[in-house]
Amino acid sequence: MDPSPTPPRPPLPPFTAETALKKVRAAEAAWNTRDPEKVAAAYTADSVWRNRSEFLQGRDEIVAFLTRKWEKELEYVLRKDLWAFTDDRIGVRFQYEWHDADGQWWRSYGNELWEFDALGYMRRREASINDVAIEESERRFDGPRAEGDDTAPPLR
Repeated sequence: MDPSPTPPRPPLPPFTAETALKKVRAAEAAWNTRDPEKVAAAYTADSVWRNRSEFLQGRDEIVAFLTRKWEKELEYVLRKDLWAFTDDRIGVRFQYEWHDADGQWWRSYGNELWEFDALGYMRRREASINDVAIEESERRFDGPRAEGDDTAPPLR
């Protein structure tokens, strides 16, 4: 018997509209911490990712990727929006803003496809992302979502 069984990570599949949205908001909150270990804890130990042109497998690779990401993407702030769901899958559209070391601000637009195991851990994540240079005055997000704010980011 495994001495340290993996605890469930609610909400669990099968998802409803309410639980899928909770899963999306929990992911958004975790990513806004910019803590690679905290974010990676939501994924299965052997989780498979495609992020832009990078392919990752497992939490160690996820942590290394996120560490690199947030060393480059400074003052990162994210908004996720539930797009669709099935029993164990969720589709998300998102936008995040950040600036590089030279002070150039960016808005990154993307879509993610997520697949979960029965305990609520993400076992697969596929992300397509495009970056658009913006002026600092064009920023929409200055921090994590306020409690009760359920607005979706605009299309552009």
